[in-house]
Amino acid sequence: MLGIIGAMDIEVNGIIEKMEKPERKTVSGITFTSGTISGTACVIAKCGIGKVNAAICTQTMILLYSPDRIINTGVGGATSDKTHIGSVVIADRVVQHDFDTTALGDETGTLFLPDENRIYLPCSEKLCGELENACASLDDIDYTVGTIATGDRFISETEDRRLLNTRFNALACEMEGGSIGHVCYVNKIPFCILRSISDDNSGGEGSHVEYAVFAKSAADKAVEIITAYINACPED
Repeated sequence: MLGIIGAMDIEVNGIIEKMEKPERKTVSGITFTSGTISGTACVIAKCGIGKVNAAICTQTMILLYSPDRIINTGVGGATSDKTHIGSVVIADRVVQHDFDTTALGDETGTLFLPDENRIYLPCSEKLCGELENACASLDDIDYTVGTIATGDRFISETEDRRLLNTRFNALACEMEGGSIGHVCYVNKIPFCILRSISDDNSGGEGSHVEYAVFAKSAADKAVEIITAYINACPED
């Protein structure tokens, strides 16, 4: 079963609409919709914005449905000259940029996992490659593969975006993917993060203005890519 998680309605509703014979279950305030899309068993949930909401959703989905892979889809902000409004980033690794124990001598972003400490969590190479193929199969999808940085803050200032790129080589920033990856990693569930860029702070009006204008179209693009992925990669 494929698990799909998005933070907002605009990121998941377009996928749920394609589901055949949907069944809904609400646990911990999160509604999980399960069924099939093009013959592939799927469960889809809107987790809500932020790392804790995303982690609750991911762990609950794993315990309830035992998905064999999880994709986090949605919109994000650009943190590199390689990314801009309308482009797509597929993560090959994720980092939680706001996890900070540097006062204790650790590097910024160091996570304390059950058996190890690490900064970057690797995404599934297989899922990453399949999402690349899905992007390549569609017209006019400008996509890049690289690091996505997660934190519980909407990054609006150009200086802060550049810092994420300098410090972590991040191509995009958002507020859920790193924690979803964290939960998947400790549960040994293959995962990948897809972000369609809704804001890049290049228009002079502020990234919050760009986000309000472009979030829906960016989310629609992510839905299109996820749909292409499902059609091309039926359940093993």
